[in-house]
Amino acid sequence: MKSRLPLIVGFGGFNAAGRSSAHMGYRRMILDSLPGAQRKQTIGALAAMMGLSDGDEQSVLQGTLVRKIESALFDVDHAPVSKKIDLQYQAHAPISFTATAKQLPRPLPEHWKVASLDEEGKLFRVTLLGDQGVSVKTGAPLAVKAAGQLPSGFDPSIYYRSQHHPRGLQMAVMGASDALKSVGISWDDIHQIVSPDEVAVYSSSVMSQLDHTGLGGLMSSRERGERVSSKQLTLGLNTMPADFVNAYVLGSLGATGSMSGACATFLYNLRLGVEEIRSGRRKVVIVGASEAPILPEIIDGYAAMSALATDADLNKLDGTKKPDYRRASRPFGANCGFTIAESVQYTVLMADDLAVELGAKVYGAVPGVYVNADGYKKSISAPGAGNYITMARALGLAKTLVGADVVRNSSFVQAHGSSTPQNRVTESKIFDEVAKAFGISDWPVVAVKSYLGHSLGPASGDQLAATLGAFEYGILPGIKTLDAVADDVFDERLNISVADLNLGRERCQVGFLNSKGFGGNNATATVLSPMIVENYLQNHYTKTQLTSYRDKLSKTQQCIDTYASEADRAEFKPIYEFGSRLIDEREIVITEDSIRIPGFENGINLVADEGLSGF
Repeated sequence: MKSRLPLIVGFGGFNAAGRSSAHMGYRRMILDSLPGAQRKQTIGALAAMMGLSDGDEQSVLQGTLVRKIESALFDVDHAPVSKKIDLQYQAHAPISFTATAKQLPRPLPEHWKVASLDEEGKLFRVTLLGDQGVSVKTGAPLAVKAAGQLPSGFDPSIYYRSQHHPRGLQMAVMGASDALKSVGISWDDIHQIVSPDEVAVYSSSVMSQLDHTGLGGLMSSRERGERVSSKQLTLGLNTMPADFVNAYVLGSLGATGSMSGACATFLYNLRLGVEEIRSGRRKVVIVGASEAPILPEIIDGYAAMSALATDADLNKLDGTKKPDYRRASRPFGANCGFTIAESVQYTVLMADDLAVELGAKVYGAVPGVYVNADGYKKSISAPGAGNYITMARALGLAKTLVGADVVRNSSFVQAHGSSTPQNRVTESKIFDEVAKAFGISDWPVVAVKSYLGHSLGPASGDQLAATLGAFEYGILPGIKTLDAVADDVFDERLNISVADLNLGRERCQVGFLNSKGFGGNNATATVLSPMIVENYLQNHYTKTQLTSYRDKLSKTQQCIDTYASEADRAEFKPIYEFGSRLIDEREIVITEDSIRIPGFENGINLVADEGLSGF
């Protein structure tokens, strides 16, 4: 079977820069490098999703990218916290208080004396005849107050029936819908051409769903004296960003999975999708990740590891008394920790033959994703040798496919760039060593976490969206939060710019997405531009096939433009099918050779040897 090239035919999502489809979030990052009309359009689209007037540019700028955590999430200056206090029993002055019947615990503690205060038995006086521990709720400022949060005023829950859905799953529905609509070909049309099992979804989160409607509420319910809901456990699982997309967005019967690899999670799922298409097992794969980790408890956890940029450390770096939250994330500069963020990113991969048949627009291609561990480690968070392997293999693949000259002169790196002192040294050394081996000098390095923060699972999805924007506009976002590159960074062969690099599309042909995660979860992806894919198609398809493809592409582009205009007005209308279009299992037809599902044009072939022979 001929190996197929996995093409990117759609992408979408939401992060601190806004909507990903139509390159809107990317354009927010290079805003000052855009011509006047494109800048105005970008501001207008962001204003619409933020509920602002078109002319309120200052509010758009202030309400996007990394900034102080806003009260819509929680009050970082008075974050909820409980203090445990031990009340000591004194016989001459026992402590007493009143409580309603519903407030009384069951069973009553043995050292509680309870007396009714009314005939109805609704109010009681409780006298403590022994020591008692109590938990007092209060509020205290967090040491970390910056994050890459969704644009101010944008609430994903209002666009569909999202009752009891954790924020991460609300974002998953919105992001997957954005990606599917960016394809410009209806999902129903795609579904009718392929077999149900030629579709797959690979998506997950790192931290699961830890807000109150997910595992966070489940795990704290007993201590808070609250009742566990029927949804908190199931909706809290880290598989839900795939399960929700299958069940409510796609109605898919195909393969599904949720692979996690710490901060490399998106690339781990992307690798599954790429291999599925290259092998011929699938024709269409939806890859994604969704993460909503801006919660006091998660911030406390990473802060306890000294991994986050605290207000005190930012002040110390700058010699000020008030932190510059906008510049909290400073990859490859003088920095003190990463900045946590929320994001959802989905990508639609399609086999090249199906893309040509349907007339799909091509945003790029992913021929390979490499994953390697670090070997023996002295600590789970320390970097290791695995990332040297993933980077070198990704460049080796690109050199084989497009030649050494393209790799040397027209490629760039999307760095993990977490903004920690250790990362700036270790990752830059890897890049510099690999550049030396492949004869590269002045290699452009991009670090979008300087704009977006670190979204954990979807972080490489943020990188991919920015890469597709660079292919389209030929501009690499500079690391504008830096005054200068740190002295200990290995940048002899690197170009780490503090300003946007307007290289032109010809010099933005190959992007390498690099990700490093706790535990030695390293991954690097090779991403090819639409210009390279065009050459590939011309070499693999006849003129007649390509003429038909381009005729269909013009219609696809019209649909893409229509959706982009709607999205610019914040008319998102996400796909959410709950309780509708259910499959009547009584109509499923099974024979020795196939199984046919009602509602699907094509059946599933049961005559397959899976590539095995010799039995």
